[in-house]
Amino acid sequence: MRVDVPVIIGAGPGGVAAAITLAQAGIASLLLDKHTFPRDKICGDALSGKVVEVLNQFHPDWIKEFYHHQPQIPSWGVRFFAPNGECLDLPFKKDFDPNTISPGFICKRTDFDHWWLQKALTFPQIDFRPDYQLKTLERAGKNIILSFTNGQTIETPCVIGADGAQSVIARKLHQSNLPLAETCGGLRQYYQGVTGLHSHGFIELHFLKRLLPGYFWIFPLQNGVTNVGLGVRSDVVSRKKMNLKQLLEEVITQEPTISTRFQNAKPLESVKGFGLPLGMKKRPISGDGYVLVGDAGALIDPFTGEGIGNALVSGRLAGKRIAELMNQKADFSRTNLQTYDDAVYARLWDELRLSRTLQKLCQYPALFNFVCRKANRNATLKETMMAMFEDVDLRQRFQNPSFYWKLLFH
Repeated sequence: MRVDVPVIIGAGPGGVAAAITLAQAGIASLLLDKHTFPRDKICGDALSGKVVEVLNQFHPDWIKEFYHHQPQIPSWGVRFFAPNGECLDLPFKKDFDPNTISPGFICKRTDFDHWWLQKALTFPQIDFRPDYQLKTLERAGKNIILSFTNGQTIETPCVIGADGAQSVIARKLHQSNLPLAETCGGLRQYYQGVTGLHSHGFIELHFLKRLLPGYFWIFPLQNGVTNVGLGVRSDVVSRKKMNLKQLLEEVITQEPTISTRFQNAKPLESVKGFGLPLGMKKRPISGDGYVLVGDAGALIDPFTGEGIGNALVSGRLAGKRIAELMNQKADFSRTNLQTYDDAVYARLWDELRLSRTLQKLCQYPALFNFVCRKANRNATLKETMMAMFEDVDLRQRFQNPSFYWKLLFH
């Protein structure tokens, strides 16, 4: 089958964002996914302020609908646990009102991705087809021929690769092999009955010495369920010969500040693993006839592990650029698609670069302990750190050595 519309591989957050952006510009697309929705997606399930920001750009009423009708809990902040166990609570906003819509949410990807796809299906321009697992592809002049495991083939002038961390598009067209230092191994397991959770849905990041520069997390969900897991950079896993599944079990059962909270907790599933391609470098995310969005473009935050917000941002920008080219009746050459790369990095690179620096700082436990201790005793510092969630310029202070020098004497 030959089509003249963009073909989007992957109906996760980035792929759906691209499809809706095209539809809002009056342009049809073919949205394909290997799964039938709803489906599980191994993830931390945290939806950041960036997610809320982008959803508001699509339609101001959607986030209100999500807040009132979807199985989520509002999240008003983050709890950092330093390697020495000291806890630092950082609200996302200085003066927050829990009776208003929160700046972040925690929602299982099963529910969020299904809800987000349903938004796409309200647009007649979007032709969604499940059970299309991409097997391979080849070029045919200026077009790309996609072959699927169900026996179907589709020829198109433009492909949007939103097919995740193991992207076939990236592997076949982009020849992308990331070094271990630019990927992360993660585990997730849902639990029932973990105690000691924050009353306002703060997510927990435990920077345990044995995991640095990675961390262990506890994210609260509805009905007493928690998303529990850990992530460690792949080169560290390899060098230290880590068994991540064993490490997760040891943290839950042996770590003094954590194990008591799991005494009466029960796992709701077996441990599930996943890989994260980190946004450690500026690399091309487009080529002749294709663009890569979200995890397929290695746009995951190196420090926090956030991928959903960056997928939404890149999907929206991909849709905008392709809509522009179609309205201009221009081709989808690498030259014409280059402005997509520029737009993505103009929006995300300052954050990704800073997160890369913060990840490096995490390798120094004493420094992490010191900053948490100082922030708990210094209201000005704590407010500065809170402002990091909304102001990248303020976050830049944390990669300047003089910032830590000033801390010693103020």
